[in-house]
Amino acid sequence: MTATKILPAPPYVEGHGLLKGRSVLITAAAGVGIGFAAARKAIEEGCRAIMISDVHERRLAEAADKLRELSPTVEIYSQLCNVTDEEQVQSLVDAAEDKLGGIDVLINNAGLGGLKSVVEMTDAEWNLVLDVTLTGTMRMTRAALKKMQPRGKGAIVNNASVLGWRAQKGQSHYAAAKAGVMAFTRCSAVEAAEYGIRINAVSPSIAMHEFLKKSAPQEQLDALTSLEAFGRAAEVWEIANVMMFLASDYAGYMVGEIVSVSSQRA
Repeated sequence: MTATKILPAPPYVEGHGLLKGRSVLITAAAGVGIGFAAARKAIEEGCRAIMISDVHERRLAEAADKLRELSPTVEIYSQLCNVTDEEQVQSLVDAAEDKLGGIDVLINNAGLGGLKSVVEMTDAEWNLVLDVTLTGTMRMTRAALKKMQPRGKGAIVNNASVLGWRAQKGQSHYAAAKAGVMAFTRCSAVEAAEYGIRINAVSPSIAMHEFLKKSAPQEQLDALTSLEAFGRAAEVWEIANVMMFLASDYAGYMVGEIVSVSSQRA
């Protein structure tokens, strides 16, 4: 078998004003992953105000400071939130509504994975992954829709995964949760469309960042990367770019779609 040619990442794509004048709320946006990349891109795409949340207090504060350095003119807020806690979810959405002057865009990025075979998996491990990844997405969407529906506008972008489509050893809990995110996206989108609100999702395969490198064996990351069409993992901002598209008016007729940001669709 011929090895996949490894192509370099493309130049960073600058903003084009896709979210000009809008407010954005993003979960799990601390650190160096897709969530922070999405927050940065939202600012570059012209959002007027943004609130980021996470469960890591220090990293959240550092992320907010970095965003303020990026654009001193954009209103930037942060609030701790564990999406498994309904009270914290309600507090976050209420605070975002107040400080942002209404939530125009919600990006549900919070998720939790791990590597564990079914026979070794405990109920607690299974439940935690589903609670963060699937039920957390539902909680945030439910709370945001209650604010968006009376206004008759808004966009929600969920972060799914190619594992919602394809099989991988040790990922039954995470794959089940992400498949659930996909199904939830489609069903909730049909309900929300009646109020002029769009819900869609991205489905990445592997986006490389420092936390991922620390949490997974290098041989596993290399094996997954070798499956990609470009022979490399995605840059986190490449996933964030598609999130911005789905949140923008360019995706105005897209409802309940799961957009694969990967060559690994099945």
